[in-house]
Amino acid sequence: MEKRTLDLNDEGLVLTARALASEVRIDILKLLCKESLKVNEIAERLDIPASTAALNVKVLEEAGLIYCDLQPGIRGSMKVCYKQVDDLHIRLDMEESINEKTEMISMPIGNYVDYKVSPTCGIVNEKGHIDDEDEPRCFYNPARTTAKLIWFGAGYVEYRFPNAAIQNRKVKLAELSVELCSEASDYDLNCKSDITVWINGMEAGTWQCPSDFGGRRGKLNPDWWPDKNTQYGQLKAWQLTKAGTFIDTEKISERAINDYRLADNPYISVKIGIKEDAEHIGGVNIFGDSFGDYPQNIVLKLDYE
Repeated sequence: MEKRTLDLNDEGLVLTARALASEVRIDILKLLCKESLKVNEIAERLDIPASTAALNVKVLEEAGLIYCDLQPGIRGSMKVCYKQVDDLHIRLDMEESINEKTEMISMPIGNYVDYKVSPTCGIVNEKGHIDDEDEPRCFYNPARTTAKLIWFGAGYVEYRFPNAAIQNRKVKLAELSVELCSEASDYDLNCKSDITVWINGMEAGTWQCPSDFGGRRGKLNPDWWPDKNTQYGQLKAWQLTKAGTFIDTEKISERAINDYRLADNPYISVKIGIKEDAEHIGGVNIFGDSFGDYPQNIVLKLDYE
């Protein structure tokens, strides 16, 4: 599940506030805490008309509090709803008012420095494809730095974040957030993938993604992107703290932030990929700020003492 923080400058704050300002929508979220449900099932559980359930589901989806997949049904397709946000914080101040103890580094997804990938694979930006699909050599194309969506069936990409600011400061929390999903030909709602993040060569945890999400358009996708392709991911956060390593709010290991030695090298290395011995080698889609559901690149947040 996703952990989300909003402030007064966040465009999503109004949508979120509207979504939560309804007892019906709160009741829908309570139902989805326990299980995924179809829209008609939500209507039956709450004893409301199906049209009312559908309208309220749309409001929650627009706010990003739930996500919905279209799946084949007996009579056409059916919308299945899932809770997307597990932990929501609202800051009653603005991003620029956050004190100097927090540093945010946004890394464009095409700015990887190393890779080892295998098909299916490809790179696109807002205008179209960057070089050929399913050809790993094309990942060296200089235009990759403009990428807004990259995907590969196995392997990894490596990014290097600057760490000059932490040389004389003590970091108490590092959080890496990125929108991800599995990768299959076109899309496959049943495609699981064990996606791992390594920081400075040390494993920071594996997230089992349940799907290569499709069936409805990603909120940010350009018009030229085909409906049959992967559409969006889930925003996941790897957190390094004094208490250990977490994915969202789930503790993954006892490895503490000091163990990653973030200040020792000239940069912080971040690798995203699939272990060669993973149970589910289902590939990776990495979304930038113009594809998927979240208008961000790969973001590294550093909180200082």
